[in-house]
Amino acid sequence: MCRSRGELGSCKDPFSVNVTLVENKQEIGVETVPCASGWCGKIVESEDAAKEEYGVATQRICLQRGPSDSEDRCAYTKWNYRRVLMCFCRGDLCNSSQKVVISPILLIMIGAVYIL
Repeated sequence: MCRSRGELGSCKDPFSVNVTLVENKQEIGVETVPCASGWCGKIVESEDAAKEEYGVATQRICLQRGPSDSEDRCAYTKWNYRRVLMCFCRGDLCNSSQKVVISPILLIMIGAVYIL
C-alpha cells in the first residue's frame, strides 16, 4: 500500500518497488499488508487535465472485496467526489502495473455511445 503525488514518492508509475526493498525498510512510504480478499487496486487521480504531472496522485490499496464479476479491469469512476482512473486486479502485488494508456479512438467511440 502506498500513495504519492507527481514525481514525489515511490507509488507512481512505473512502480519499481519489490517486497525485499519494503521489508528491509529501504523504501519509505510503501508497505506490504495481508489482503484477505486477494484483490488489489490502483487509483490515479488528477486535479485538472491541463496539469500533466503536478496534481496527479497514485494510490495502491488492498480492496475489501473485488468486483462482482471477478474481472480485472481499469475504468474511470467517481471516488471521494472526484473522477479517477481505478484499476482492479487479483493476486499478490498485481497493482504494480505500468501506466494505463487509452487510445484516443476508443475514447471517441465511448463518447459517441454515451451521447447516443
